[in-house]
Amino acid sequence: MATPDAYALGPGEGRQIDFGDDFSVTVKADEHGTGGVVSVLETEEPPGLGPPMHVHHDCAEAFYVLEGEYVMYLDEREVVCPAGSFIFIPQGARHGFRAGGAPSRKLNFYFPAGMIGYFDDLAAALKREEVSEADLADIASAHAMEIVGPPSQSYV
Repeated sequence: MATPDAYALGPGEGRQIDFGDDFSVTVKADEHGTGGVVSVLETEEPPGLGPPMHVHHDCAEAFYVLEGEYVMYLDEREVVCPAGSFIFIPQGARHGFRAGGAPSRKLNFYFPAGMIGYFDDLAAALKREEVSEADLADIASAHAMEIVGPPSQSYV
């Protein structure tokens, strides 16, 4: 992969992935822009929204909570993470999360860069049809992610 150029994005800048009004995803960095080192997403979720328990088989993941709070599920532990919290999840670790009682916003980091395609594919599937749990599992599997439990309250 070619050496990337340095760049800066201002507030609100980045590529939007359209999930409709309830769930906002902005790509701040991807594998092409970082030479494969990291991908970064800024996400905003409504209260209670969160993915099923899952495992990333190809990358570690980290979160930095910007606003609101998230309830993180780290293996068997449940940890409430208000704004200013940092969470690290090693590759292969079972985890999930949900937004707390108010709309919440965070940065998602993936090391090495990955998962942008997952969000692109998920958004495209949601525009075409109703998405079943089997569909979600297939999309996840295509991006080295394994669903290992149900959503915490609601998901897409």
